[in-house]
Amino acid sequence: MTALHWDFGSAYDFFVSLFVIHHPDRFGLRPAWAAGVRSRFSPEERQFLEDAINFFPVPLSWINQLPLEEKNTQKILDFLASIPPEKRLISLYKSSQLTDEVLSTISHIQESQKISSDNLEVLRTLFQRRTTPIKTRDVQKMAVVFLDPDTFGERLLKVLQVYYQVFFAEEEERILPALKEGLLVAQKQAAIQPFPELLEDLSHGVKLENIHAYQKITLTPSYWTTPLIFFNNPQPDELLVVFGCREENQNLVPGEYVPEMLVMGLKALADPTRLRILYYLNQGATTPSSLARRLRLRAPTVIHHLNTMRLAGLVQVTLTSIGERRYSLRQEAIDDTYRQLNKVINTEK
Repeated sequence: MTALHWDFGSAYDFFVSLFVIHHPDRFGLRPAWAAGVRSRFSPEERQFLEDAINFFPVPLSWINQLPLEEKNTQKILDFLASIPPEKRLISLYKSSQLTDEVLSTISHIQESQKISSDNLEVLRTLFQRRTTPIKTRDVQKMAVVFLDPDTFGERLLKVLQVYYQVFFAEEEERILPALKEGLLVAQKQAAIQPFPELLEDLSHGVKLENIHAYQKITLTPSYWTTPLIFFNNPQPDELLVVFGCREENQNLVPGEYVPEMLVMGLKALADPTRLRILYYLNQGATTPSSLARRLRLRAPTVIHHLNTMRLAGLVQVTLTSIGERRYSLRQEAIDDTYRQLNKVINTEK
């Protein structure tokens, strides 16, 4: 029987937010605002992060498994500082990723001070479960790290401390009440909903076919992931779900309230190809490759459109036991977009 557990800590959002400000388009964040946050780093620090962000993991499983009662950002950074510099990067990866072959390759690079094409292919296996494939140049950048992991570890800790000082310390205070409320709301839902339904609600439309195969499922709230969801497997029979808890009336960007989901929904609908995709999805669940054939488009183009609609909450995605993604229309999201638009138009001044 699957056991449901809960975790909590602002450190999850610390690392998620660092990823989001480097990939604002994936999360519906205004690029100019994200660039403004990145500009708080020195040019050297900014370049370091830009070089590392695509191989640097969002270490959700690492945070989850730390023996800390309180997982706020400062405690996590203190723990990271206690790890020898040369081991800091590799410690953030899941233990299941660090196969004997990967560890042997890392040692070989460090000892020989050489990088071969075979080394790169082994390191690439660290990222084989990514939704977005890693580029060869990013694998090469990672391999270079292992020529001098001590220096990288020192620079990594410093730049994370700077990020906390110049941005996230204040952000942590802002989002903490929402995180606490999100945890309480989810726990109340869990008391009355079967887990598959709970997951679909918390994720705005994600279903897992093999959900009952896990012995342990841990849920933890995040402000910055909203409206998306992060999955991780701390162990093969465990599932960590970092779900978005930002309410409809809360903005990712501080300031005057803007109905972000409505804006993203209208943008997603304002495209003839996406309207055709919604038409086909309304007929039943289907795969990106099937849609590509019907629309006579390349599969990556269709996936781009589906990701845009997923960000707006307009589609449901089912992850099958064989790793396939099947998409269908979320009619309630279409209705909700119409409701939000009416609310904005008819708001009394």
